[in-house]
Amino acid sequence: MRMIDEIYLQCPFYGSRRITAQLNRDHKVSWNRKRIQRLMRIMGLRGIAPGPDTSKPRAENKIYPYLLRNVNIDQVNQVWSTDITYIPMVKGFMYLVAVIDWHSRYVLSWIISNTMDMSFCIDALEVALDRDTPMIFNTDQGSQFTSHAFTKVLLDKNIKISMDGRGRALDNIFVERLWRTVKYENIYINDYRTVTELSNGLKQYFEFYNQERLHQSLDYRTPEEVYFS
Repeated sequence: MRMIDEIYLQCPFYGSRRITAQLNRDHKVSWNRKRIQRLMRIMGLRGIAPGPDTSKPRAENKIYPYLLRNVNIDQVNQVWSTDITYIPMVKGFMYLVAVIDWHSRYVLSWIISNTMDMSFCIDALEVALDRDTPMIFNTDQGSQFTSHAFTKVLLDKNIKISMDGRGRALDNIFVERLWRTVKYENIYINDYRTVTELSNGLKQYFEFYNQERLHQSLDYRTPEEVYFS
């Protein structure tokens, strides 16, 4: 699962067929594609290529249009977004959800969970909303984010809801970049063994990310400097 995750970070447009081929090519073994599909479903990975997809909405959930194509994001709290990612550990795995401000790249909240249910996503949203309120909130079409319980929190605050187009994983590009940064700069180099170690490690990392890590796209300022300026 970690090897799948590393391939996906490099090539989020790969579906299960090409991830299987890449694994077999890199490690000179013969993994079955159905096994890779099953693991990708567990991990919550959703390639741009058509295929099994844990991000499919439930039929009864409303899908909102994508509002951000060709929109100039030039101020904080203009657009926030969220997503879930798989976090490998030495034994087992967890899921991480975060809420990020697009303009400043500031991480407003994050929570880890051992399941991908909607409750920890709503908790992360409410923690972020205790800080401020965005004009637009963007998500993918996963059942956690299309659920009535999640969208109601946004609608009750008159926040416009935007959702990625089907098969367009990069509509939420700022969160995708955040996941790559977190994993390469923290997760993969630490090999966390317990949930407590993981939680403490992520707390330290996100403090570093927000308060100290310089971003070239922010003219070498930190997300915190831009967000609170």
